[in-house]
Amino acid sequence: MPLNDPDRLFPVEASVRAVARDLYDGIADLPILSPHGHCDPRWFAEDARFPNPAELFVVPDHYVFRMLISQGVKPVDLGVPRIDGGETESDPRLIWRRFAERYHLFRGTPSSMWLDHSFEHVFGLTEVLSAETADDYYDHIDAKLAEEDFRPRALFERFKIEVLSTTESALDDLKWHRQIRESGWKGRVITTYRPDAVVDPEFGGFADNLDTLGDLTGEDCGTWKGYLAAHRARRAYFKEVGGATASDHGHPTARTENLDPADAGTLFDIVRSGDATPEQADAFRGQMLTEMARMSLDDGLTLQIHAGSRRNHNATVFAQHGRDKGFDIPGRTDWVGGLKPLLDAVGMEPDLTVIPFTLDETTYGRELAPMAGAYPVLKLGPPWWFFDSFEGITRFREATTETAGFYNTAGFNDDTRAFCSIPARHDVARRSDCAYLARLVATGRLRKEDAHHVARDLTYDLAKTAYGL
Repeated sequence: MPLNDPDRLFPVEASVRAVARDLYDGIADLPILSPHGHCDPRWFAEDARFPNPAELFVVPDHYVFRMLISQGVKPVDLGVPRIDGGETESDPRLIWRRFAERYHLFRGTPSSMWLDHSFEHVFGLTEVLSAETADDYYDHIDAKLAEEDFRPRALFERFKIEVLSTTESALDDLKWHRQIRESGWKGRVITTYRPDAVVDPEFGGFADNLDTLGDLTGEDCGTWKGYLAAHRARRAYFKEVGGATASDHGHPTARTENLDPADAGTLFDIVRSGDATPEQADAFRGQMLTEMARMSLDDGLTLQIHAGSRRNHNATVFAQHGRDKGFDIPGRTDWVGGLKPLLDAVGMEPDLTVIPFTLDETTYGRELAPMAGAYPVLKLGPPWWFFDSFEGITRFREATTETAGFYNTAGFNDDTRAFCSIPARHDVARRSDCAYLARLVATGRLRKEDAHHVARDLTYDLAKTAYGL
């Protein structure tokens, strides 16, 4: 019996379900554009086999291990690396068993749907994962991973991925992207410029990071002018070597600033000294969003702002295991006030694209959609992190469509480290959007022929345009 209902996520009422199914059939096989995510470019540079099922499905996926941690499993028992190099569980089969015997915890969650999709459609498994089937699952997946057809590049092509963007620090040498490009493989894997380590004064090692930025670029990062020039140089490097079409900025708030050059230089001197107050650090992050927007006018990179995440909320997990370990928590976000300085500076520029992402859903209808429905630069990012689910996508459409329409949004991106979940996540988004469009058709708000066009745009064309792909 299949793990996945072929009509999953479609409306219950038969006539509306038929419309949703018809819309979905028209876009189900379109190529995948994955313009923002966190897969490791080394996978595609070396094209080595994935080590084992645990390393593929459990260890890198904070959606998975955070649920297990919430039920009392220790990160070290799931093989989550320690930043001090200390011991963690090294037996992948034991990690897998711990995951499998708790698989019921994922019932009703997006993770369950993504995992079941991967198990069935990638590996051909149709029994439910459990303690009883754990070893059979492990042996089956492990055997498949030894086959050439399950190497990273082969799966990339099988998944019909047209382009996949990874995310690298501004200080990364991009050697894996260079190796991909020089290998002659036709798969398109590009990078994204992520400068948090040299933009956020509260980022660990900020002063040393600025020194490294100066060494990489030959610019004097002891001065405001040299610091900005260094960013321009690194952005150019990311475009040339990694094919970057976007930058990405993970800020705790949506604050921006538009200081005059003298005041901005004074603020830089303060944060460079290490004596900045939290208020000054936040102001500097805000100023740098506006500076990055101005740079985007010159080099064409799309500007992504991921704001409203209270990152690394668990101090102990952060100290032991580092960033991105499942403890990023949503927080209230002021987009109207926060973005105003940036929008005053560049908001009416027709050749700039700024994509805001939020974990504060309450802002969609009240703030983000009205702004995107007016400012040419803004294109709403899709539901992110906790909300890239059927309910989250539906709420997003309901909150934003009447004000911003469909064409002031940026399509879908999966934002994942879990490679095999990419087609599953895109399938959920396609089904969710088709279900929403079917309701509009059924209630006379959208013509069916227009719904077919919108379904394709949401699946493919909007992301291609927003990210310059």
